[in-house]
Amino acid sequence: MRPLVLAPEMALFAGSLTVLLSGSFLPRRRLWATRAIAAVALLVAAAPSIGALLRGSEIAFSGSFVADRATGVVRVVVVVAVALMLLVAADDVSGSAREAETYALLLLASTGVLVMSGARDLQVLLVGFLLASIPAYGLVGLERTRGAAEAAMKTYLLGALAGISLMLGTALLYGVSGETSYAALTRELGASPSGVLSAGAVLVVTALLFEAGAVPAHFWVPDAAQAAGVTAATFLTTVPKLGAVLALYRFVGVLPGTVAWPLLVGALAVLTMTLGNLAAYGQTDVRRLLGWSTVSQAGYLLVPVAVAGRSPLAQSSLLFYLGAYAVTNVGAFAVAASLPEHRGLSDYRGLARQRPWLAGALLVCLLGLVGTPPTAVFVGKLTTATAAWDGDQWWLTAAVVLNSLLSLYYYLRWIVPTFAIVPRSGRDLAGVVRTGRGPVVAALVAGAASVVVGVATGWVWPT
Repeated sequence: MRPLVLAPEMALFAGSLTVLLSGSFLPRRRLWATRAIAAVALLVAAAPSIGALLRGSEIAFSGSFVADRATGVVRVVVVVAVALMLLVAADDVSGSAREAETYALLLLASTGVLVMSGARDLQVLLVGFLLASIPAYGLVGLERTRGAAEAAMKTYLLGALAGISLMLGTALLYGVSGETSYAALTRELGASPSGVLSAGAVLVVTALLFEAGAVPAHFWVPDAAQAAGVTAATFLTTVPKLGAVLALYRFVGVLPGTVAWPLLVGALAVLTMTLGNLAAYGQTDVRRLLGWSTVSQAGYLLVPVAVAGRSPLAQSSLLFYLGAYAVTNVGAFAVAASLPEHRGLSDYRGLARQRPWLAGALLVCLLGLVGTPPTAVFVGKLTTATAAWDGDQWWLTAAVVLNSLLSLYYYLRWIVPTFAIVPRSGRDLAGVVRTGRGPVVAALVAGAASVVVGVATGWVWPT
């Protein structure tokens, strides 16, 4: 059974329970201790994650879970991303009545994401999906506003439908094969009726697209990004994608050639990145704009999935893009968290003069999401487009390039006022409220990491 292969997942799960129990007894002024407990849980999870990544592939529970290179990368990225989110939460939820619950739900949902990333059995995938999605509903509703209630209801309804879709797809695939493990499904599905097989595959893919925030199950993302607390919004638009996209990559590798899954995933990738970019054009709320931006990013992440097994670059480009996107997206949300009362694009006018370091971090993160060198996301998009070309899917390469150019406009709508020259006697909203220290540190760390990783990778990759 080898349960210690899941040591990082067990550490996060135990940490979430400890945080929840501790928060029940601590007075509000001492709830900061639960953040420290969550940080310790992340450190405990990081050690075996890095160790497993260096050791190579290991399987557990009769082959239903694998800790390979891909799982190891997602584990490390999740730990780093959630650690940065604790810095964001230092100003967002510190001292609030819901502080302990926030950290507990973050760790619980992260556990589900890690289970999804290593699942090699549909039943394990279902457990990971539910563990990742159910805490997410609570995270959206913790803000206790009308907008958050609406976003939580929308997220819950779509998530419930996605869960039903995953269970029904699992039942159909089990019905035609008699198996749920990926190894057995690879052997048995080739002789299965194509109609039932296709229906089951589409249902499973649709459920995973909900977690990834991609078309056609993306409607909850911009609402959650806008109405939830900024810590919850940062998490929901970043971490679930990591496990869902890798789980989708593993699942499509099981499907036989009788199912035209590359065309399906490729078409959904193009629809997702295009719709996300076009919808972001009309947004004036910075967090809703970032919500639609994350939808478009999900489209780029689906491109390597569409060429899985056709290009040797597919998995490597996917894993690199996942890490680059996670850090960059957290950085952009951290800037928004550092100025909580600045929700409109025009509110950032003159920020560069008042807080040049924060404006610089925002510039790096937004240009990174476009895919501008020398940021890490640029390398991710370049390798993704290369993988699509290598897999004889030139139209996906063209879609990545064109949509990256398309996205430049709405990111510039945020960048231009940030660096606008404002007379000292003029109205400079960037100086009205204080910036939170934790979110600023998270933004600076994320921006620096994006540039350093991008430069280092660009230096090493040609060799």
